[in-house]
Amino acid sequence: MSTIPEHLLEPLDFAANELKGLLNPKLDEDERMVQKGLLLFRQGLVSQDRFDQNNVSGIVQDVMPAKVLLDLDFINLSECSCPADGFCRHQLAVFFYLLSQAKSVTEWVDQWRQPVKETKTVQLLGIQRAKDLLSSSSRQKPDYDNWVASIQESFDTIMTGNGEPKPYYMNELYQIYEKRWKANAPFEQEWKHLYYLIGYFFSFKKLMELSFSLGHTGIIINQYYYHLYQDLLEDILEETDKLSVHSLPFAFDEFIEKFKEDSTDILTYESDLEYEQIQLYRLLWTKFFRKKAWCQKEVEKLLSIEDKKYPVVVAIIHQYVLLGRDEDALQLLGVPDKWLTPYFINWIEYLTFQKEWKRVGPYIEEFIKKLQEYLRSENYYYKSKNFTSLVMKIIKPYCTETDRLDLYEKALAEMLPFSFSEYEYTLFENGEFSRWIDLHALMISDIDVLPKSRIKEIEKSEPSLLLPLYHQSVQRHIEHKGRDHYRAAVRKLKKLRTLYKKLKRQDDWTFFLEALLEKTKRLRAFQEECKRGKLIDA
Repeated sequence: MSTIPEHLLEPLDFAANELKGLLNPKLDEDERMVQKGLLLFRQGLVSQDRFDQNNVSGIVQDVMPAKVLLDLDFINLSECSCPADGFCRHQLAVFFYLLSQAKSVTEWVDQWRQPVKETKTVQLLGIQRAKDLLSSSSRQKPDYDNWVASIQESFDTIMTGNGEPKPYYMNELYQIYEKRWKANAPFEQEWKHLYYLIGYFFSFKKLMELSFSLGHTGIIINQYYYHLYQDLLEDILEETDKLSVHSLPFAFDEFIEKFKEDSTDILTYESDLEYEQIQLYRLLWTKFFRKKAWCQKEVEKLLSIEDKKYPVVVAIIHQYVLLGRDEDALQLLGVPDKWLTPYFINWIEYLTFQKEWKRVGPYIEEFIKKLQEYLRSENYYYKSKNFTSLVMKIIKPYCTETDRLDLYEKALAEMLPFSFSEYEYTLFENGEFSRWIDLHALMISDIDVLPKSRIKEIEKSEPSLLLPLYHQSVQRHIEHKGRDHYRAAVRKLKKLRTLYKKLKRQDDWTFFLEALLEKTKRLRAFQEECKRGKLIDA
């Protein structure tokens, strides 16, 4: 039976789980701290536990007595009188003392250490299985089918040979697997690069199949081993670059024929990695399978697929771009599907790199039409901001080269508010002060936060444009009320009076001020500030 108050059982359970995440069993420092906390607890050096709502206080008789206050609601905010930073051995000792009155301390420690134990076990088993494979294998001779079979056998043996792997040691297993299949690479450099390219592709494919079969969601993949997919894409890019430096030998023909057929399969898997699947496919067909005849044959193959899932449609568009069939590509891109929008970036970059300005223009125009809807569908500000920055970067070369700055401005307008900084800078640099003012009015920018140098420049050339900004600022300050805001409103009114005088529109100023004073006649404090500012007679 527990000797702690019943209302603390649930907070204690919550704190125990939180503490597992707060302390990392892989860090020697945390491991030592847990051991020291256990020692203090097991030596009976914890005493005087007191309860105050969900807080527990205790004293630990260490070299110097330490006073501890555990916050079970926010365990990381617990306190100790010792000089240690963050969570310490004394807090752990009190935690173990409290936990022992409700649950097993040994069980909590074992569960905390479990990922490390499993990882070490998995590493040993994986290394042993890799050794078994190595002893029964040798350097691979050029044979596509044997290469693929060997790579897949290594994957299955090491990654799943000991049952379903937990997500937190997928990385350790994969590193063992990669060393294993690479150890069988051919000696000849050209064949080695082709072997690596095919190995990386099938590693990506097998890893994706495993993620799907284990039911790993995008969240789990991102948390534990998404970097493996990123690394594989970078490795594939590196190998395609190495192979594309020289003409491919005729001996590669049979390999390429089979590899091309297998590359299409990457599009047909259901997963949370659609974007990565498509990137892999596009990378191979842009960098490696570059003959027009191959692309044409691939289009026919893709079009023959009855149930064309989303990645297949993107692949067809990509082949049209590679073949120069822009009308066909744009026809598919013209459908109202906002999720096609991010893929424009690669095609625009591809055509820009080749300086095919006539071809890239229609893609950019279609791209701009889709920007607003796509950005509205995103829920994360920083993701939208980064996407906006990327868009500006990829379309600017075309707009500059072809003198289509109007198109660039249109894109900036479509991407508001994320493009605000670039848009307002562009308008000002182009001397479009009226539109610059309209933009700030639209974004409700107070004139106080605008650069004084720009305000002065506009005041010299087109002072009338500043009137709306000052009027808005006056109104906002009055609406906020309070003496400080009223004084700020009066300062803006004085500036307005100067501008109206400069524009020789004193009658308009008089009419505006009289109407404002009538409207605010019940605001005595504001009226007083106007008198102090000598806007009206005392």
